[in-house]
Amino acid sequence: MKRILVLGAGLVSKPGVRYLLEQPDNFVTVASRTVSKAEKLVEGYKNGAAFPLNVKDDKKLSQFISENDVVVSLLPWIYHVKVARLCVELGKNMVTTSYVSGEMKDLDADVKSKNLLFLNEIGVDPGIDHMSAMKIIDSVKSEGGKIHHFYSFCGGLPAPEDNDNPFGYKFSWSPKGVVLASQNSAHYLKDGEIIDIDGKDLFLNYHIEEVDGLGKFEVYPNRDSLPYKDLYSLNDALTVMRGTYRNLGWCDTIKAIVDLGLLDDSSRENLKGMTYRQMMKDLLKTDEDVLQAASKRLGISADSDIIKRIDWLGFFSDDLIPDCDNYLDILSERMQEKLFFKDGEKDMLLLKHTFIVENHDGSKDMITSTLIDYGIPFGDSAMARTVSLPLAVGVNFISHGQFKQKGVQIPNTEEIYIPILEELERLGIKMVEKRTRIE
Repeated sequence: MKRILVLGAGLVSKPGVRYLLEQPDNFVTVASRTVSKAEKLVEGYKNGAAFPLNVKDDKKLSQFISENDVVVSLLPWIYHVKVARLCVELGKNMVTTSYVSGEMKDLDADVKSKNLLFLNEIGVDPGIDHMSAMKIIDSVKSEGGKIHHFYSFCGGLPAPEDNDNPFGYKFSWSPKGVVLASQNSAHYLKDGEIIDIDGKDLFLNYHIEEVDGLGKFEVYPNRDSLPYKDLYSLNDALTVMRGTYRNLGWCDTIKAIVDLGLLDDSSRENLKGMTYRQMMKDLLKTDEDVLQAASKRLGISADSDIIKRIDWLGFFSDDLIPDCDNYLDILSERMQEKLFFKDGEKDMLLLKHTFIVENHDGSKDMITSTLIDYGIPFGDSAMARTVSLPLAVGVNFISHGQFKQKGVQIPNTEEIYIPILEELERLGIKMVEKRTRIE
């Protein structure tokens, strides 16, 4: 019996935990601060157990890790290294969906010395994006080709039939992280030139892309794409760009929200008891109609789609603001109230790579690889499926000694990505590839 410990029982964990429980020779222990969440994950399975655990309880955490073969950390990323150090000490393999931090990377020699594998970045983005990209990159190179341009875009969105609000977006959990991402700087390679975009200008630098069968989307650059030139061994690439998909209107609207000052998290005691209209009057320092004042501040028409979206959100209304002392928390709570998935609605995960390839004979092709996955009404979301199933498949292979690689790794080698992609396809998560000659 293979013993697997899952730390954390958050929103994306269910499909992966259930996959592991359905393997007859696994015993899965889920440990979570909120034990009721863990109990729901293992309910009905004799080969599962749920326990309460505060990750700050070092003694109890060590005990749980020592009793298992593979440790899965679905905890907030700040705890991964703590868990990893205990896994090194106790000789246990480890898996996460999170980006490899500098501290995690520093453990590589110790992990190898213990003949262990710590597999990170095995979700969807990062995860499926790595594996599906490397599958094509390695294939092109094996045929003597060169990749000159590489684009990789991903987004979690409402399914088209449930895209029924002016923002074209719905949150599965707190929106604070999503809106704060609007302040991230971005760096990528375009036609041989390094492009640097300051955080305040991020949403001024988007473009429109059409996806077959789904229509048009906005794409804005996603943080730092430059390391992927080396990570994916794209030695001949003139363009390496990763980006995020959003529905039309998102970028200009979030930029306007930023410009109005609504991402300020400075504490303000005077906000208590205000309406949104009063708050905006105070923010804009105006006595005139607040909608008109906001339009003037942004330099746009009062009947523009941007103003209509902010109005729909309620920021010019007489509704009372939530009991928060700063604009960012007020914005986050209002977005959570208005932009949510109703019972039975579906989300959509959209991931697409585009490669411009020079073949060995000098001809050129465009290769696309696209994943479109939908949530199940009243069931698992697409985000939960595409994050936790790759992780679970990887965990299952590790527990059965499938991989020879050791150390701190990501899934960018054939040994890892081929079997995981094959199993994901069996589970209905499939990248669709298309190759077109460029004349």
